[in-house]
Amino acid sequence: MVFVNSMSDLFHDGVPDSYIAQVTHVMMEANWHTYQVLTKRSDRLMRMLNGALKFAGQTRHIWWGVSVEDIKHGKPRIEHIRQTSAKVKFLSVEPLLEDLEFVDLSNIDWVIVGGESGPGARPMKEEWVRNLLRYCRHHRVPFFFKQWGGVQKKKAGRELQGKTYDEFPFTADRNIPDRIIRQRLARELEARFTAHEAQRQIGGDTGAESTSPAIVSRSAC
Repeated sequence: MVFVNSMSDLFHDGVPDSYIAQVTHVMMEANWHTYQVLTKRSDRLMRMLNGALKFAGQTRHIWWGVSVEDIKHGKPRIEHIRQTSAKVKFLSVEPLLEDLEFVDLSNIDWVIVGGESGPGARPMKEEWVRNLLRYCRHHRVPFFFKQWGGVQKKKAGRELQGKTYDEFPFTADRNIPDRIIRQRLARELEARFTAHEAQRQIGGDTGAESTSPAIVSRSAC
C-alpha cells in the first residue's frame, strides 16, 4: 500500500495539472502497488478525474479519497468524489470533529474514521463514530476505525465497542515484476518526463511548475 503525498496534498493549488498527470501515469504503470490518494481539494479532483485523469478512473489499484472532518467543509466533498469516474472512492473521516448526522454513502467504497491526536486535540464522541458505522453497515461499505486520538493516542487505543475494525475494499493481487523490469520501466518513465520538461522549457514556460521526473519515476521501483 502506497499513501501518495501522505504529508501534503497532490491536488494543492500550487501543483500543476501536468505534474499530477505524471504522478498518475507512474501509478498506472507500476500497477502492482495499491495507491491511496487523499485530498481536501475535492472540486479539483472531481474536475481532473472526469477530464485529464479519466484514463486512471477505472482501475482498482488506485483509491481516490477526500477528507471529511465536519459538516460545513467535509460533507460537500463527499458529493464531489461521488461524481467522479473513480472505481474506488473512499472517505477519510479524520479527524472527526462533530456528528456528521445523515451521511449518504451510496457509491462510496471505503470509510476510515479517527479522532484528532496531539497537544490540543479536540475530543471525538463515541456516538459520532457509531453513527458512521451504522451508515457503513446499511450501505455495505467497509469500515476502518483508526484511532480515538487525544493527547495520548496509544493509551486511548482503537477499539470500538470492544473490537477493532480493519476492513478494506476488495483488491486483486498483482504479480510484482522482477527488479530488471522495474528498473527499465523507471528509466523509461524518467526519459519520457525529462523530454516533456525539456519541451516545456523550450516553449518558454520556466515558472514554478517545473517537475522532478527522477523523483517521480523512482516510485515505479
